[in-house]
Amino acid sequence: MPATLVRIHPQNPEMRKVRQIAEALRDGAVVIYPTDTVYGLGCDIHNTRAVERVCQIKGIKPAKINLSFICFDLSHLSEYASVDTPTFKLMKKALPGPFTFILPASHNVPRILHTNKKTVGIRVPDNLIPRTIVQELGNPIITTSIKDDDQVVEYSTDPELIFEKYQHLVDYVVDGGYGNNVASTVVDCTGPAPEVVREGLGDITQFV
Repeated sequence: MPATLVRIHPQNPEMRKVRQIAEALRDGAVVIYPTDTVYGLGCDIHNTRAVERVCQIKGIKPAKINLSFICFDLSHLSEYASVDTPTFKLMKKALPGPFTFILPASHNVPRILHTNKKTVGIRVPDNLIPRTIVQELGNPIITTSIKDDDQVVEYSTDPELIFEKYQHLVDYVVDGGYGNNVASTVVDCTGPAPEVVREGLGDITQFV
């Protein structure tokens, strides 16, 4: 069965539609959604089969894939990551924003993902659609960016073209308008000092 395309207003997400997506995620749906950078592919962190589907779509074994968690805010961060005070202060200044912070994973992460991952990426995007969905769901969602095979355009930005490409692979595509074609800046906070390991949309130097 092909996916359902759901249009959600980016500034004022309609709660009826948000609840529809959150309920689908609870039931094991795989969803494509907008963020403050590129469109993401993901599912409920607690649904093992859905996580496996995300890995299949990306063509990567679950043990090898770098998945991040989209959180509503930092209030439940300690459930998924170990974070010291300086790192927490940095994240509080930078988020919501176009950053992925790599942190030491808490003991919950290997249990959730069924891997021996020692780190976890944390995202709090500056986009109300995924954050409202997460808030309604009650826990983070897995996120990984959808990439194009096109060598010129790395990331698809048009939700209708994304729907055409992925409609037989996922359950829902959330149309929140055109996305960005630059991914998040990835900041590794597992060492003695934060280190940018991928330059993206965000400039972390303004917060350090």
